[in-house]
Parts: sequence; structure tokens; C-alpha cells
Amino acid sequence: MNRIDRISAILIQLQSRRVVKAADIAERFNISLRTVYRDVKTLEEAGVPLIGEAGVGYSIVDGYRLPPVMFTREEATAFLTAEKFVEKMTDASTIGHHQSAMYKIRAILRTAEKDLLEDMDGSIEVLKSRSQQRADNQDHIQTILTAIAQKCILKLDYFALHSQMQTLRDVEPVGIYYLDSFWHLIAYCRMRNDYRDFRLDRIRSISLADEKFTGQHPILKDYIAQTAREHKLETVVMRVDRSIHNFLDFQKYYNGFVSEKTIGDCVEMTFLTTSLEGFARWFMMYGDQADIISPDSLRKRVKTIASEIAKKDY
Repeated sequence: MNRIDRISAILIQLQSRRVVKAADIAERFNISLRTVYRDVKTLEEAGVPLIGEAGVGYSIVDGYRLPPVMFTREEATAFLTAEKFVEKMTDASTIGHHQSAMYKIRAILRTAEKDLLEDMDGSIEVLKSRSQQRADNQDHIQTILTAIAQKCILKLDYFALHSQMQTLRDVEPVGIYYLDSFWHLIAYCRMRNDYRDFRLDRIRSISLADEKFTGQHPILKDYIAQTAREHKLETVVMRVDRSIHNFLDFQKYYNGFVSEKTIGDCVEMTFLTTSLEGFARWFMMYGDQADIISPDSLRKRVKTIASEIAKKDY
């Protein structure tokens, strides 16, 4: 990227948030802080009203706006790709809001870019997996996001799979994330007096309460990182015959798949799992064409299970 394009991109970035740190600009464009300071000075000399505070970041004076920017062909197709994901991965309300935003984006595109999106529309598709579900008549995502923004208590009618019980919960929402074909809500549950993970497809009904919460909660990213550290994860390394490797593609992610490499006629796979017992029983499905490299405790557990099966009189 040449300097003129970079300075233009920095200006757009400065307009995208109330405060932008110099370090964030440097990381995005892979440049030094010294270069960032020089580029920002160029913007100031060009008449852009910037406010800079050491240790805080840069912001643009309220009221200053550039005319609508033009998008590149790659940016335009990225919008189209995102639209396909939103249509399949979110709820009806979010789809509606995103479509409304896309109409506004398309409105400022040049004719060539509009024609490109029309031509590309049939060439991009997102398919849901068989395990993925979305209740099209429910708008859980937008309700949750509204509660987070306004710090409102959420009232949930929730079905807990582990206890097979349906309960009413008052929760203070922290954030939502998407994992393994499902949306999850992290919230402080007043009934349990602790943080809980609620899967959105198990929420029977949800509503905003009149009450607002004042307590401070961790940022979602920090909470997820802390939870991962608190769970004792076991590293598992195994080798499977290449002939059956493709059959594990869907299941491996549910068992903590991390990485893999090909070694001769085998594929060595590495996992991080919270349950060696569960992993052992999954391994038994294809154990005749696989070997456990580590840990020894997993290998012993598989042998014990196989021995118990061999004792049965069929």
C-alpha cells in the first residue's frame, strides 16, 4: 500500500471510532509508531481537525465528516460474503437490520460495483450444517444486544440440557459468541450467583426487564480467555490412517482439534480436550486404524474399556 492510500485508510479508521490508539493504527498497517505520528501530522496539515492525547489516542472533532467513500471491488464482494453469513447464521431481526444497512451501502456504490454484486450473488453460498439450528421466528440476538447496550436485565425461560429442567432466570448479559454451529450468551445469572453460558437455541423465550444493572462485568474476550485457563485441558496426540482421515473432519472439532500434519501414510492429529474419558470412547469408534501417541493415561483407559467389552458374553 502506498503512502497516499495508507493516509486515506487511516482517516477512515479515525472516523470509525471515537478514539483510535496509535498502536492500533501501527498494527493494522504494519508500520512503526514514528510513521503513524508522521501520517497523522500530514492529516492535520491537510486541515483534518484531530485531537491527540498521550496514552489515550486520536479522535476527530465532532461534526467533521468526509463525503461517502467509494469501495474497491474486493471490499464490495466482502460485503456480499458477509451478507450470506448473516442470512444463515443469525436471527430474523438481525437479518432485517443487515439488509437495511446493505441497501444503504449499495446506494453509494458505483455502477460497476453494483453490477459486480449482481453478477457475484449467485456465486457465493453459505450452507448450514445438519446440527445447526436457527429459530427464524425468534429475535434473541437483537434482544440480547439491546440489553447489553442499555444494561437491562434479561428474563430467560431456559431449558438446561444437563438437568433436563426448564427454569426462569434473571441474568445480566455480558456478550454473545458463535461456536460449533450455535450462538451462546454469557451472562451473570442471579439465580446461580455466577456467570453462565446459555445456548440461544435452548432459550424458549426472552424479554427485557424494566430493571437495569449497575455492576461491572468482564469484557467477553477476557472472560472466555479466563475460562479457558481455568479448565484443565489435556493434550492428546494420535495418528490415524489417511484412508479414514476424511471421515473425522466433522467430529474432530467437537473433540478439541488443534492441528495436524501428514507423516507417511498417517496423519498425526493434536487435540486439547477437557475429558479424556469422552475422548477415549470417541477413539474406540475407529481405534483399529489409529494409534494414541500420548498421553499414556488415555492409552491405558482405551485398553481398559476394550478389555471390559471383550469380557461380555454376546
